[in-house]
Amino acid sequence: MMISESDIVISLNGRDEGKHFFVLGIEEEYVLLANGKGRRIERPKRKKLKHVQFVAKPDCRVSEKIRNNEKISNSDLRRALAQYEAGSCGDQGGM
Repeated sequence: MMISESDIVISLNGRDEGKHFFVLGIEEEYVLLANGKGRRIERPKRKKLKHVQFVAKPDCRVSEKIRNNEKISNSDLRRALAQYEAGSCGDQGGM
């Protein structure tokens, strides 16, 4: 599965292993990740594609804002990830 902007991924390596992130951007073999807590929008984590795994293409307002380059806040990211983990935001099947 190709990872694209606004997808939810999980980190496979590093001290953030096992954490969920939104993809804010893609730079060749790297992705820019933020979750609004440990990794804020102002300073997204730059991580190699091979060190993240696709989880879902959420269908929520935050993912629309990311795709449309609209302004989002860190609390928006935290709230959307919490909703995803609770099972109420996005496609759980991952396609």
